[in-house]
Amino acid sequence: MLRLAVFTACLAALTAAASGARAVQSGEAEGGITKGFLFKSIKHGDETFRYVLYVPEAYDGSKPWPTILFLHGMGECGTDGIKQVGVGIGKAILEHVERWPFIVIIPQKPVPVQLWMHYEPELLEILAATRRDYRVDDSRLYLTGLSQGGFGTWGLAAKHPDLFAAIAPICGGGAASTAPALKEMPIWAFHGEADDTVSPKLSTDMVAAVKAAGGDATLTLYPGVGHNSWDKAYGESGLWEWLLKHTKNHQ
Repeated sequence: MLRLAVFTACLAALTAAASGARAVQSGEAEGGITKGFLFKSIKHGDETFRYVLYVPEAYDGSKPWPTILFLHGMGECGTDGIKQVGVGIGKAILEHVERWPFIVIIPQKPVPVQLWMHYEPELLEILAATRRDYRVDDSRLYLTGLSQGGFGTWGLAAKHPDLFAAIAPICGGGAASTAPALKEMPIWAFHGEADDTVSPKLSTDMVAAVKAAGGDATLTLYPGVGHNSWDKAYGESGLWEWLLKHTKNHQ
């Protein structure tokens, strides 16, 4: 309970600027199922890899649930296991919990200079652990991320195109050579037109490459918006509905 209290205090501090934020759930058990933002970790070799799992209030284990894997940016790297919740999708959930009827996996990348693809084994292990402990709908597994996590979203989806039903990369980019692997993947990408940290051309080029390969990709560019295009992207009222429109047929 002490750790949950510390988590709640830290998360509240991280999201204090979010107007209209709803109450922070902190892992309270109901009907034998612990819900809210939950501390989790896996051991990979000699390392502990931390993540937060968001379990919606309506989850009761009676049916499979759509699930999102979220990859954060460089600023949220570390080993505290908390910071990655305060930026991006965690903040969006706090502001509009009703828009996010998903189990949401929020891992924390330990080392800023390492790309997300370096941690591919840990991400897959976290997915496997979540599947073991919760009823994940494998036909509705989604991937999204911002900045470094946007690059990770393009890369992980291209490496595992049969895993995800749809992806939403934000202010990231990828290798155009991977576009054929993404041609069956519904993609909604986002970027700020005034981003001077990650050029919007990287998103433009990836979306164009996927379309040229025969794929279905859309790009939303926000005029006058810099690197932080994620607040607007995750604030899109139609994003969660768009995700749920897409399912993956696993044979």
